[in-house]
Parts: sequence; C-alpha cells; structure tokens
Amino acid sequence: MTTLFVCLLAALFPGGELRAEVYDVVVVEGTPGGVACAVRAARQGCRVLLVNRTDHLGGMLSSGLGVWDTLWEGRRSPIYDTLRQGLFDHYRETYGEDSPQYRHALPDKSGHRNGKFEPHVMEKLITDMVAAEPNIEVLKGYVPIAAQRDGRRLTGITVRQFRGTDTKQIRGKVFADCSYEGDLLPLATVEYRVGRESRDEFHEPHAGVIYLRRTEQRTPLVSAAQLEARESLPLRKFKGFQEILSPESTGAGDSNVQAFNYRSTLTSDPANRVPIEKPRDYDPAKLADLEYSSRVRPIPNQKLSWNRPQLVGPHQAYVEGDWAARQKVMDAHWDATMALLWYLQHDPAVPKKERAYWSKFGLAKDEFADNGHRPYEIYVREARRLRGRYVLSQRDLMPKQGTTQVPKHADAIAMTDWYMDSHAVTKGSVRGSLDDGKMMLHAETWPGQIPYRCLLPVDLENVLVPVCLSSTHVAWGAVRLEPTWLQTGEAAGYAAAMAIENDQPPEGIDVPRLVDTLRANGFLIDFYTQQHEMFPMDSAR
Repeated sequence: MTTLFVCLLAALFPGGELRAEVYDVVVVEGTPGGVACAVRAARQGCRVLLVNRTDHLGGMLSSGLGVWDTLWEGRRSPIYDTLRQGLFDHYRETYGEDSPQYRHALPDKSGHRNGKFEPHVMEKLITDMVAAEPNIEVLKGYVPIAAQRDGRRLTGITVRQFRGTDTKQIRGKVFADCSYEGDLLPLATVEYRVGRESRDEFHEPHAGVIYLRRTEQRTPLVSAAQLEARESLPLRKFKGFQEILSPESTGAGDSNVQAFNYRSTLTSDPANRVPIEKPRDYDPAKLADLEYSSRVRPIPNQKLSWNRPQLVGPHQAYVEGDWAARQKVMDAHWDATMALLWYLQHDPAVPKKERAYWSKFGLAKDEFADNGHRPYEIYVREARRLRGRYVLSQRDLMPKQGTTQVPKHADAIAMTDWYMDSHAVTKGSVRGSLDDGKMMLHAETWPGQIPYRCLLPVDLENVLVPVCLSSTHVAWGAVRLEPTWLQTGEAAGYAAAMAIENDQPPEGIDVPRLVDTLRANGFLIDFYTQQHEMFPMDSAR
C-alpha cells in the first residue's frame, strides 16, 4: 500500500482530532501486552493513546483464559507481578484466607494451573490500572483501517468505529502494534509471516508439516544429560515425549496457523447459571469433526474455564480476513460451542454419567453480561508474525547439541518459560499420531531469551511489535502466552519512553541502557542467572 493510497483512504474517512494533536506513544489494542506497554510508557512521562476494538480492556485475560500459563512461579516483570499479586490479594481480602475462593485462586501443585481467576475480576484490575494513569487516553470501539508513512517513519493511522462509521485521524511519534492479529503490519506495509516455515529455512526439527506421537521413550533430540539438567530447573514439570513420524512429517512450509477457540466460562452455581438453550439448526452430526476435550479448568466461585471446542480449518480465514469475515469465524466457533454443550447435556449418545456431569453447568451470569455471556475475544493463538531484525527460532529455545547451554542475546528484553506448544494446524493424523502440527515439546524446550530486535520492523524506525513479534511458527509456541506478552509489552513501553526522552526513534535508542533499566526494575531476562533473585510472590507460596 503506497503512502499516496493510504492518505487518499484517510481523506475518504475524515474524523475529528482527539485530546492531543500528536501523541508520544500510540498503542493499538488493549491486550495484556498493550496495557503493559501503555501503562509503562505513561509512568515514564509519555502522553499515550490506547486504542481498543471492544469496550473491554485485557484481551484474553478478561475473556475467559482463567489461568496463568507459566511454568515459572516467581516474579517476572513489574506489571505482571502487580496483576498476579492483585488477584491473590483480591480473593484473600474479599473471601478470607481460608475460603475456597482463595484456595482456588492459588497455583495447583502441578499442571497448567499456575494461579486462577475469574474474567471480570481480572478486567477490573486491568481497567483500574489504566484509569490510574492520567497520561493515558483510551479510545474504545475503534480499529485501524489505514496508515500514513513518510519514508521509514509511520506518522499516523486512521481508525474507524468497529460497530459504526465514525473515523478519527491519529498522529504519533511512536506506534506499538499490540493486537493479537498484527493488524497494523499490513496497513503500514511492514513485512510479516503467516503460517509455518519449512524445516530447512531455519533448520528446525519440528517445522512444517509434522505428525507427532506420544511416547514414554526419550527422543533423539534430548540427551540423557540434557533431560537431567532440564528436570533440575525450578519449573513446572510435564511427563512424556513426542516422536516425529517419518516419512509423513515432510517439513513442508504452508500458510496455516494453529487452531482457535473460545475460553467459555461455565458455572454450576444455580444462582449464577444461565441454562444452555438448544441451538437453532442443532445437528449432532456436525459435531463429529470437532476437536474438543472434556477436561475443564476450575476457577474460583464454582466456575470452569472450558478450553474447547476447536474448529480446525475454518479458523484459517480469520487471519487475513476483514472484520466481517472474522465475525463469521467467531460466530461459527460460538455456535459450535453452544451446540456441543447442548449435546453433552442432552444427547442419548453421551453416557448417562457424563450427561449428568455436564448438566450441572451453564454460562456464568456475571461474566460478559453485556455480550450474551460470550467472551469478548476469541482465542487467536496465532496470526501474523512480524519479519523483524531477528527471527526467534526453535534453536533459540533448545540447548546447543552436546551442551546444556541455551543461546543468549545481549539485547534480550524478556524471557520465555513455556514449552513450544502448538494446537492442531490441520485435521488429520497418521499411525496413531496427534493431528498435523499439534506439539507439546516439554522436554525439548528450555527457558529462552527474546531479543529487542524481534520487536523491530526492518524498514520502519518508530514502530514496536511486542505481541506479534518476530518468530518462527515453532518458536511461537513458547512466545504466545500472556505473561510473556506482559513482559515484552512493558519492555516496549520502556523503549518507547527512552525514544521520546532522547528524541530518537525506537530503533536508535541505547539498547544496553534499556536492558540495564529493565533488569534494575525487576525484569527476569536471564533465567539461569537471575532466578534466585526472583522469588515467588508471598501469596503464591
């Protein structure tokens, strides 16, 4: 898209100016990463505009995620630490230290549930955090539709009402794309990736088309010494391995991304339960191809976070689609969710005991009340990914061959601790494998570092991309977690503030000074040397 075209497009949609003529920092989307970026830049003295598609801040944390997906229980970065401790404090102070609500908010001894919470509680914490910053102006209900470039600098964006026609012209010095979709990237003609790299491009063993099968045997990629060293790390543990099936795992690249779904919030509390109604056009035969699990995650106040069902295939149209196309994808996922719940509660094909279990649940009346109790966001696990100045790959998250050393980066601004984890990419399995692309590389993945370069477009000097950052599909599985994005987003806020302070673009800041500033302010960047300083939070012990 040329500069002339985007300027003409902006002229077609004239909009009024906002409170400031030019903002220091413009943050697109109030995801957790976007909130962290906006809050940190504001606290450093910047005038910030935070643009959000919905009327609710917090992204997936406010849309049913319900848990912290982390293997590390200690401190990570200031805003993440504040929110996590705030949740513990809320349940302890509201219900009492011996209450079931507080117990359910604390981390389980094992598994994925490293602290649990209700969506509306998290949304209030995030909303209050943003509201406390006088330097932040929030524009809700708008999405970017055009961008204006002057050479290597982004000078402005045009936003339009998500459910309306009003447009506004926004000018800024620094822009941060914190959307799950990377929607600013094509508008600003920034190069990006969609889908899977081939195995050969970055020499990643798990890249491209791949079929994995569970096994109890250690795989060739993990030596006995590496496994022993990995098990000694203070991280949550998962058992088992996954072997690559050949020749079916061709390693060919494609444009497919991993599956989406809603994180529905259910409850068994009769006073807070909205019964599931039989969907119009209900057809149990349509449920046969759904990827779903009966496993649910308990969260406080008799609620469950349901991480299914997935429509593998139809979700691919979402990534590059306009919002009308995306709405169709979202509606299809929600319709499937409601149909599956009805099926589990009423269909004679479901065993009687299982029907009785599911019949206790309905949608939570006190969650997403202004949206028919449907989460505000669908769980977009993967969309566009920036082609940045460094591409994080599987090799950055595994020890070098014959060693227990993971690569380090002098410009690292955040860490990953989750394992490389992808849900199904396409339907289909071979010889007892998982669906194509589904992987959980517990043993292969070690905590890694995210370089600042991963946030920087190659040909724009004043744009930061802390969410859809530069990564391969395989490495993305360890990046795509909200705790990681809270850290990269806050680091981007610090970087933006340094740029404004020194009248420089983010690409020109003193990166060693940025790294020193982050570490001095409680960022866990080098897991192997800093972990002993970043003790668990008081209420999580």
